[in-house]
Order: sequence, then structure tokens, then C-alpha cells
Amino acid sequence: MLTSTQSVFVVIFGVGASLLLLVMVNRIWPRERRYAHNDQIGWQLSVLGTTYAVILGFMLYAVWTEFGQAESNVEYEANDLVSVYWLADGLPDQQRAQLKNLARGYANVVIDQDWPAMYAGQLPRASLAVNTQMWNTLMSVKAATPAETTAQDHALYELSSLTQHRRTRVTQSMSYLPPVLWLVLIIGGFVTVASSCLFGSSHALLHFLQVSAFSLLILLGLVAIAEIHLPFQGSVRISDHAFVRALQNMEGAVAPVAPHQ
Repeated sequence: MLTSTQSVFVVIFGVGASLLLLVMVNRIWPRERRYAHNDQIGWQLSVLGTTYAVILGFMLYAVWTEFGQAESNVEYEANDLVSVYWLADGLPDQQRAQLKNLARGYANVVIDQDWPAMYAGQLPRASLAVNTQMWNTLMSVKAATPAETTAQDHALYELSSLTQHRRTRVTQSMSYLPPVLWLVLIIGGFVTVASSCLFGSSHALLHFLQVSAFSLLILLGLVAIAEIHLPFQGSVRISDHAFVRALQNMEGAVAPVAPHQ
């Protein structure tokens, strides 16, 4: 997990290190002596660059897809919560009041306790107790009319969906990119930039600019992956706005939402 300041520092440091590597290569192996090897270095750089671009692009696409899925899952969980709240209107008086209070309590617990815990990289446990109480309340309903039976059935369906989405959120909050993949990305980036430094160029400034742009692009890709591969941590993370809106909905700030299919 990186802060915005740390991300900027990593990019600046990485570009500076790439230019320092180029200076060292020029001193050890002068660029005039590398002209004769440009054909061989060129095709090797092309193969390395293309291979690494595919790896980097695939990893960036994968983590962004997972980030989007986690964001959608949070929306579904919040929608299920609102549906349970409004379906409670069809239950007997005692369970109706209990379930509505628990639904509002669930939203508050998720906002005040689950989200800070996930941001800190900890397992969000607070909402589990409220979720269990919601199940106990619904299962204690003794429906006396067909309307109450229908309301209970629909509420159980939505609560089951909410519980599933909560479990998915917990799993996603604790997932991370395996170290072996970071090893591939970092070593692959270093090898690719180092290969670009070996190219013999007759224009020193142009070569410096090319290596700078090359390393900058690679570092931006790595930083982007580092920022979004933990969807509930870092400077780029999923907010709790879905549950804030759900709480407003349950308090009557906006119209009720229909259960999602």
C-alpha cells in the first residue's frame, strides 16, 4: 500500500536510477563502441519490450477488473441491506422493529468499523455480529398471514444475498498480489530498462530522453498496479459511499430501492 507521496517518490527515484544506470553503462562501455551491436541489441530489446508490455498490461487489466468487481460487490451488499429494511414492513410488529433497527445498525457498523479495519489491512469482524442478529430475527418470525410469509421469504432471500456479498467483501479486502508476480514485474522492468540503456545512440540527449520516457511508463504501470491491487487500502480505494446512501435511504432521505434481481 502506497500513499500518493510515496508513489511520486518511487516514480522519481526509479527514473533517476534508470538514468544513473545509463551513465554507468556509457562509462563502462562507451556508446561509440556499441554502434556495431545495435542490430542485435535492437531485436532483443524489441522482444523484451513486447513481452514485458504484455505482462504489465495483463496485470494492470487483471487488478483493475478485480477492483471493479469489489466495487460492484459493495453496491450489491448495500442494495440488499436496503431491501431487507423495506421488506421488514411486511413482518409482525416485533420483528419489524428489530430488523429495521438492525439494518440501520449494520450500515453504521460497516461505515464506522468495517471500513477503517479494511483500510488498516485487518479482518472486518464488526458487521458479522449484526448480520447474525438479523438472521436470528428473521428466523424467529411466525408468519400468521400470506403477506407475512411472502415478506419473510423475500427478506430471507435478500439477507442471504447480503451475507454472501459480505463474505466476498471480506475475502477481497484480505487478498493481495502474490510476491512471485511482483518479482516478475520488478525484475522484468529492470531487465527491459537495462536493455534500452545498452543501445548505442549517436545522440546522447535523445537517448537520455528515450530511457527516461521508457522507465517512466513502466514505473507508472507498476505504481498503478500497487495502488489498486488492494481495493480497500491506499490512496485509490473503494469508499463507503454505498452504505452512506443506504443509510440515508433507510432514514427516508430518498425513495426506497427495489430488490436487485
